[in-house]
Parts: sequence; C-alpha cells; structure tokens
Amino acid sequence: MKIIGLPARAVAGTAIVGLAISVAGCSSTPSDDSSEALEVWTRSNTEDAMTYEAIFDAFTEETGIEVEYTPVPEFDTQLQARASQKDLPDVFINDAGSMGQYQSQGYILPVDRDALAGADEISDATWEQNLGTDGTYYGVPYSRQANIVMIRKDWREAIGADVPTTWDELSELALAFATEDPDGNGQDDTYGMVVAGSAQSGYIARWGNSYIWQAGGEILASDDEGHYTSAINTPEVETAMEWMRDQFCTEGVVVPNSINLTTAETPFFGEGTAGIWLTGPYNIASSDDQLGQENVEAIPMPEGPESATTFAEGENIYFGASSEKSEEQQALAEFLISAEAQEIGMTIFEGEDGIQTKPVVRLPVNENVDVAEVTGDERWGITADSYAEDSKAFPWNINFIPYRQILADGMNAMMADCSSDIPAGLEEIDAQLTAQLETDGLLP
Repeated sequence: MKIIGLPARAVAGTAIVGLAISVAGCSSTPSDDSSEALEVWTRSNTEDAMTYEAIFDAFTEETGIEVEYTPVPEFDTQLQARASQKDLPDVFINDAGSMGQYQSQGYILPVDRDALAGADEISDATWEQNLGTDGTYYGVPYSRQANIVMIRKDWREAIGADVPTTWDELSELALAFATEDPDGNGQDDTYGMVVAGSAQSGYIARWGNSYIWQAGGEILASDDEGHYTSAINTPEVETAMEWMRDQFCTEGVVVPNSINLTTAETPFFGEGTAGIWLTGPYNIASSDDQLGQENVEAIPMPEGPESATTFAEGENIYFGASSEKSEEQQALAEFLISAEAQEIGMTIFEGEDGIQTKPVVRLPVNENVDVAEVTGDERWGITADSYAEDSKAFPWNINFIPYRQILADGMNAMMADCSSDIPAGLEEIDAQLTAQLETDGLLP
C-alpha cells in the first residue's frame, strides 16, 4: 500500500494536511504506477489512519488491488478542491450525513445494492438510510453509532443515587452531582452535564435533537417522496425546549458557560469536573483511560414524555464520480462491509511507534458481527441495542447542514435567556426552515 500526504494536485498553494504514517506489519508494496492503484481518502487523524492502513493491507493481500491511501483531517475543504478539478478520489469514507450534499454536488456515483456481495448482511433499515430523494442508493453503509449517556459511576454510588431512566431523574442526578460533593474533596467544584451548547457548526442542535424526538417532536417532516415541511412549531417541541432551558438555567446542572462552548472546549467529564455526558461511544475508551473503566458507566438515554430515542450517526463508503475504476470500487466496498474488515476496524492495537490506534468501525453494519463480543465491553452492546431499538438520524438524503444551523441558532438563543419566549422562537425557526426548504426546492 502507498500511504501519502495530500496530493500536490489537490490545490495549488494549499498546505499539505494528509498524514504520512506507517503501521507495523505493513505487507503490501506500492504499485510501479500509482495511477493504477485505487485512491482512497478518509477523514482521519493518525490513530484512525493506522487502523485504516491495517484494513487496506488486508484488502490488498486478499485481492491484489493496490491502495493509494490518504488520511485527510480537513476533509471537505480538500474534497471540494479536488472536485473543482474533476479529479475526485476513487473511494472516500466520510459522514453518512453528507450523502445528500455530495449527491447534489455531483461528487458521488449511485450504488447498485443488488450487485454488491455481502449487501444482504446489512439490514434493510440501514440500507434505506442511504436512499436519495430519487430512490437511488448513493453510499454503502460502513459504520454506525448512537449516542449514549456516560455517567461517573463512582460519583453516582457515592451519593447513593440510582441509574436515571427518565428526564426528571437525569435532572435530579445532575443537580446532585453539583451540590452533594460526589468526589468527596470538600470543594464546590463539580457539575452535572457536559454540553457543547455553541451554535457553531450546529453543536447545540446535535446535543438537543434527541430531546425533541423524545418529547414526540420533529424538525422536518417527510412525505417519503423527496419532499419536506417544517415540523418544529408544535407543543411537543415546545416541551422539549422548556426542559432543555431548565437544565441551562438551574445552577450547576450544566457546566457554566456551556452555551458558548464547542466539543473541543468541553473536556469536563474526563477531567473530573462533570459527571454526565451525552456523547458518542467513541469517547468510551478515552474516558476509561482518564478515569478508569470501573468509574465510567454507559446507559441508554433516559426516557422523555414519548420515547427514549437517541441520535444516530455513521460513516458511508462513497464512490467518487470521476473514477473509472468501478470494479475496484466495488471490490473495496465488498471487503469493507465483510465481517473480517469490520472486525479489524473495531480493533485497538499498538503501532510500531507505540501509538495506540482508534476504532474506525463503531457499530458494525454487518449483522454477523457482535460488537460486544469483539470489544469484550458490554457498554458497546448497550450502544448497539440503542441504535437498533430506538435511534434516529437527521435526514441524510438532503443537505441538512443549513437546517441544522437554523435550529442551532434558534436553540442557542432560547437556552441563553432564561426568560426567552419559546413559542416566538419556534415560530421564527419554523419560518426560516420553511424558507430554506423553498430555496432548496424541497417543499411539496
């Protein structure tokens, strides 16, 4: 396999952001003509890229197809640069939520599900997430995940509290963590919930959308024919917004100043200053490293008025629209969804430089792979159950980014003011969502 930094042809004058790395045991060798290799990009840092490298080594060993692999941290920026030159990577792996955006921009090719070996080992429900508004598949499912609630188990046991199962119980536990000295140091220095409450990049919407669904609300409503309407201005969503605002406005329940913080600025759970974290399961390992596995428990989301629905995300395999290597694209996709590759993608190992890898498959899409069995960690089993039984994603068949931003801006304003007029705020969000749907030609 050839591992390279970002190709110079990507954009003149652009700094190279790919990572040149190696993994112990790399078995394949570069092709004499790199243009014959399958060019693959992932949005990855060093630890992620090491895992992908192991997967692509196994693919080359099995198929003989060489891979020219580039891990790209600033993924969409560089993808746009390559798209402007009509020279996209042959295959790229990135957020499933980007599918509608990529399809509308002409970045990706349709996928023939029926022609893909192993496609029947992925559930129909997961495949249906990858249907475009025209009823065509535009990505191959690769990895999925569902948000869970991580709790400081030692803190909870120290104050004699039960595992929360409802919104009220979650709020009570958060307040207790702020007021009952759960770490026993005699200081008033602990808080309840970690929240990335900034509107930047839609952070607060990503945190709060589960509560909207749990209250029985929706953001957009689909007619299943490629059209959407705003569904935000309802009593159910108002209930959710009021509950979320109460958390921000009750001292100690949420870490102070969370309304202005992004995920990069919220280290509080691992640092030992907050005891509840609604997050993805990818943070389990790092939390264990910081706090000790015995002190970190993961639970399904506590139930709201209507459900315990949690936010689902994932990654897809995309076929670059400018590629002429359809057979190789298909071969790689078939390998990536196989049990062998999915298990490699879930494995943590140490590279030759002592760097520990990170899993790049969170919940396997291959139904023959048991995440709890592979990881030996039942908390991953809890995540898998939450995904399978009660999860929901933003619409992936449209470019949801502007809608998420509209929601985030409105939510942030309502949470920031403890006397905010929530009905008026929902009316404003509703009007903006409807205007965006009209602009995008998505109204019925």
